[in-house]
Amino acid sequence: MTLRIILADDHPIFRSGVRALLENHTHAKVIAEASSPVELFDALEKYPCELLITDFSMPGGQVADGLQMLGMIGRRKPDLPVVVLTMVNNGGVLKAVLDAGVRGLMIKTDALSELTLAVQAVAHGRSFLSSGIKHLIDEGGSAHASDQPSLSKRETEVLRLFASGFTVTEIAGQLNRSVKTISRQKMDAMNKLGLKNDLDVYAYAREHGILA
Repeated sequence: MTLRIILADDHPIFRSGVRALLENHTHAKVIAEASSPVELFDALEKYPCELLITDFSMPGGQVADGLQMLGMIGRRKPDLPVVVLTMVNNGGVLKAVLDAGVRGLMIKTDALSELTLAVQAVAHGRSFLSSGIKHLIDEGGSAHASDQPSLSKRETEVLRLFASGFTVTEIAGQLNRSVKTISRQKMDAMNKLGLKNDLDVYAYAREHGILA
């Protein structure tokens, strides 16, 4: 039986490489591709599939990416296994991704060597963490995260979207919260991290891999 996959990533060359890998080395077929959250949700409605492989960060459009996107996928398609590919290297963010219920989590640099293993594992109901993810969580990410003040999932997502170029008003619209709430969550996160201004937010996001 051919495994039907939807593949989402905003980089067409990366999608092409992943598609070729999957279709040449597994019993799988990519039945639809998406380059944004909007395209992804459209594909999920149009094409029945057994697996979703998606990037974590796909900026642009009217639908938020990241944790908000994963939450929406979980609500709309609760039985669909999801494998997330990312370049995020922050332990706290990675833990939040796992807490969102994804079945597989991979660093993009591991994808070409380990993606076929991930697909096989997830297709058989098992979970899969790539070697890069295990390293970040077990050795670097978890220890690094424990040294940082703990942000809530919502604070982390607001900070990431803001650092990615969205305004507080735009974030409020995407996350269906009030501008006042988003502004408070942004300030709470900044206070916890000791960030004094917006430039500090951008610098923190780059340093901790939140933008990737």
